[in-house]
Amino acid sequence: MTPVEAKKRIQKLTDEINYHNELYYQKNKTEISDREFDLLLEELIQLEGQFPELRLPDSPTQRVGGTISKEFETVTHRYPMLSLGNTYSEEELRDFDGRVAKGLEDESYEYFCELKFDGVSISLIYEDGLLTRGVTRGDGVRGDDVTHNVRTIRSIPLRVKGKQVPSQFEVRGEVFLPKKEFERLNKEREDIGEETYANARNTASGTLKMQDSSIVAQRRLDCFAYYLLGEDLGVETHEAAIHKIESWGFQVSPTYKKCKTIDEVLRYIEHWESRRQDLPLETDGVVIKVNNLDQQERLGFTAKSPRWAIAYKYKAQSVSTRLNGITYQVGRTGAVTPVAELEPVFLAGTTVKRASLHNANEIARLDLRIGDYVFVEKGGEIIPKVTGVDMAKRSPSLKPLKYITKCPECGTGLVRREGEAAHYCPNERGCPPQIKGRIEHFIQRKAMDIDSLGEMTIKQLYDLGLLKTPADLYDLRKEDILQLEGFKETSTKNLLQGITESTKTPFEAVLFAVGIRYVGKTVAEKLARHFKTMDHLMSASKEELLQAPEVGEIIAQSVYDWCRDPENKREIQRLKKAGLQFESTYKEAEKVSDVLGGKSFVVSGTFQHYEREEIKDVIVAHGGKVLSGVSGKLDYLVAGENMGPAKREKAEKLGIKIISEDEFREMLKG
Repeated sequence: MTPVEAKKRIQKLTDEINYHNELYYQKNKTEISDREFDLLLEELIQLEGQFPELRLPDSPTQRVGGTISKEFETVTHRYPMLSLGNTYSEEELRDFDGRVAKGLEDESYEYFCELKFDGVSISLIYEDGLLTRGVTRGDGVRGDDVTHNVRTIRSIPLRVKGKQVPSQFEVRGEVFLPKKEFERLNKEREDIGEETYANARNTASGTLKMQDSSIVAQRRLDCFAYYLLGEDLGVETHEAAIHKIESWGFQVSPTYKKCKTIDEVLRYIEHWESRRQDLPLETDGVVIKVNNLDQQERLGFTAKSPRWAIAYKYKAQSVSTRLNGITYQVGRTGAVTPVAELEPVFLAGTTVKRASLHNANEIARLDLRIGDYVFVEKGGEIIPKVTGVDMAKRSPSLKPLKYITKCPECGTGLVRREGEAAHYCPNERGCPPQIKGRIEHFIQRKAMDIDSLGEMTIKQLYDLGLLKTPADLYDLRKEDILQLEGFKETSTKNLLQGITESTKTPFEAVLFAVGIRYVGKTVAEKLARHFKTMDHLMSASKEELLQAPEVGEIIAQSVYDWCRDPENKREIQRLKKAGLQFESTYKEAEKVSDVLGGKSFVVSGTFQHYEREEIKDVIVAHGGKVLSGVSGKLDYLVAGENMGPAKREKAEKLGIKIISEDEFREMLKG
């Protein structure tokens, strides 16, 4: 493909993908399947890899991320991001209303009410319709430039199209992690043996400051816009400004309401107090603003907050109930999680019988005793948690809790790894929930996707002694399945067919399915594409593993140890014999020229003009070869900023030429 042809195709793909993105995120409609959308995006990524200079400023590939930010530039806000004053009672809210009336000298006014979302404030700067900067609130005067990460949030427009769009304006919003995404993320972390996150708000905040925007993209942050700033905006009220940014394609929560009196405001607050639990994100109050912008200006500001707005905070939903006992759950990785068994109590719209206690440290911090009356809260967390003990109700006869020392399932002595809060059962191959958990992980949708097989079926097969490892699935016969409760001819045929079909699953998913600790879906994909085959991965040294994208010390050590375990080697041989895919079919970028033909490269560090993976695609597209490590066979080490000193030292020792990014770009010119 010539550069002229590529330019036309890139423009067409960009417009088409942006159209489908807007349709999905702004209008909740779809015209093509997810697979068709992914193919369009894949083609655009490939083309931009071959012709990086043709990437458009509103390219949807920015949604995928990949930029590595070593540090975040501090930016001074053009308009300070002041915090709001808080109120917790009707009386305080009526006092606020009295101050507004006095400040406006009894002129008529109205309020605009919006739910206060429990996320991270963001300032979005647009110039000539294009998103040019995303900045965190920081201290209100200065914040951090997190533009690369903001661009991965699909509900934030990269380019604004519409009527009367100013040449420069700012939109403020709240970045948040939806409840379902928080649950998904914690399930994934639990799945690969990592400690789960405590709450969605802190997770969103930490995600927005991550250095690798591709990881940010996987977290699926979302954003509600709530404020428009700038010169000559052509609006007289906050309500009109909200309608304007809605028309420009920004996502605004539909929960807002204009209220004519403070009594209407109070009814709005009451209306959402319980209903807010049904929303897709956490909320902690209501923001009340004087609607007219001219009146806002006349009311002005105090040193810390505007006089025309206030936040009403809902009281934390907390109840007291009796702690009847503690049970201990064992997960797939052997991690033991204590769970409080409570006297059933109604909280935030549901009856709560159990609550998370996280780990032994938390039990010790709370000084829990069976029989205590404990406070249970459901705030920014999905699962209720115990927040404290009602000491006034404690009986002197209650004894301090001792954390268990043996696995509640198999009786093996628990271990606690250095630097980790959780206790683990080390009996990986003999502890029933670990065995069943690994098989449940293996068959899940993002792994082998055997949808005819569920948790109860796995339990039955395990209890009959027919299923101890994933490889046993491929030895199951018709007569084995027919023994199971609820299985007849058709359901047995469907299950066996589902198992057979799973042998076509790509290597990337198979590698995730085998359940190496710390290897999630993304890392599995990177490893599979980097090493190409399971044999290469199994024989890789720790140093070679560290050359793979997304792999650090902890993951490298975990993979290295797993691959050298004799039981794991036997399992892989059995899965190979069953016909599973252990070779990646991922295709490299289409060849553009042979200007780098016969030359080999190792890429290290971060670069100004390329993403880490993109520069490797460019090398391959121009006939070069990318190696995983520095050796005597290497021609060039392309050195970016913050490259590993060990690589440089080894290259210098072997006399390998080290080139900069600019020197590499010169090579491409031939």
